[in-house]
Amino acid sequence: MFNDMSKWIKTTTDVGIALLGLAIIVQILFGGSVPFFSGNVINSISSVIANLGAQGLVGLLVVWLVYVIFNRPVGQR
Repeated sequence: MFNDMSKWIKTTTDVGIALLGLAIIVQILFGGSVPFFSGNVINSISSVIANLGAQGLVGLLVVWLVYVIFNRPVGQR
């Protein structure tokens, strides 16, 4: 049961990352006025990165933690 749930979470996360990448590319190509992507994705990401940078060591630790989580070997997920 836990293995099935882990696979579902990984698949959902992969889809979310793919959609985020698509939203960034669409916004770069067509600007902020794309009807099916509401909001400004690039400014939102820039804001998150700026906030993490303003937090100093805590922001660096959060970035490191996210990196470690996404780069674990597949058997450990």
